[in-house]
Amino acid sequence: MRNRAFSGSVYLLGMLATAVLTALALPVLLAPPAARGWASWHRRRAGRLLGVQDGGRQPGGRRYLAWALTHVAVGFPLGLAALICLGNILVAAVVLPLWWAFPVNERPSLFSVLDVHVGDWTTALVGGSVQIAVLGAAAWWVLPALARLHARLSLAVLAPSARERLTERVDVLTRSRVGVVDAHGTELQRIERDLHDGTQARLVTIAMQVGLARESLADDPDAVATLLEQAHETAEEAMVELRTVLQTIYPPILADRGLDGALTALAARSYVPVHIELADLGALSASVEAVAYYVIAEALTNVTKHAAATRVGLRVERAGGVLSIEVTDDGGGGVDERRGTGVAGIRRRVAALDGAVRIDSPPGGPTTLAVQVPCA
Repeated sequence: MRNRAFSGSVYLLGMLATAVLTALALPVLLAPPAARGWASWHRRRAGRLLGVQDGGRQPGGRRYLAWALTHVAVGFPLGLAALICLGNILVAAVVLPLWWAFPVNERPSLFSVLDVHVGDWTTALVGGSVQIAVLGAAAWWVLPALARLHARLSLAVLAPSARERLTERVDVLTRSRVGVVDAHGTELQRIERDLHDGTQARLVTIAMQVGLARESLADDPDAVATLLEQAHETAEEAMVELRTVLQTIYPPILADRGLDGALTALAARSYVPVHIELADLGALSASVEAVAYYVIAEALTNVTKHAAATRVGLRVERAGGVLSIEVTDDGGGGVDERRGTGVAGIRRRVAALDGAVRIDSPPGGPTTLAVQVPCA
């Protein structure tokens, strides 16, 4: 509550200053670059006060000018009210105890607007306490409400239009589609490489061994048993490699045990102890299950390789049409996506389903990977 009152007061005082600057610089703000930067700064500031994530979309059209006029018309009186409120608290706390040091005709008054001059200690102490209590209550409850009111008004005026939101949505889907196509091509190349270098090579070896056994059947019957045994071992190795490749396409454990059982198995196999919380997820599509399994498997692998963690928390829940995944570890933090930590692959897979990825990893930890995937 204290932080809310403080942030509200600071917001209103800053709003008063910026409203005056906006009024003085209104001709300059008619230029789109200046107006865009000024309005965007205020939008981010309002978003932080309300706890609303800034989408980063720049408003367009005439909303810059509309916001500037609204900011001056609304911000100036609200900011002035905050200044008067906080200023009178300062007067009561600092000036009134020293009322006796002022000349008689210049002694301070209570609440200024009431024009009740202080002439004795009783008026100074009682009146000052009442002034601090009343204005303090206003600063505690009213000023934050006024600040949130102005912040909501700023966000409403600067909100993108339906056409701009549609344009942004098309941009996001275009980037997601490009990423999905690239990821799909990379995945096909990897599968082809694994099959060519592994399974295909072993099948060729089996064919050669069987061919040699057939040729040696008449001349060297004793060598046939050895060749057939080698061919049998090579066939088993080929099946293992083929099974591994198939698991990267769609893990069979999902089909056998479902996502709940697959995640429980992942947690049991993890080198770092995992505390898992699984809510009732209901029926999920195969694509959503595969992405969720991959994200969690990759996250646990990253924790084992890079985090130096002693404990991992995994929480998976479903709220309406959104599947939420959160992986938290107590490791060293400082995740850098540019150093090949697998986060880029997670982002591509989640983007393919129009999901969102958020990573919070300050130096020293902890690290939290939060993923949301539509699953309606």
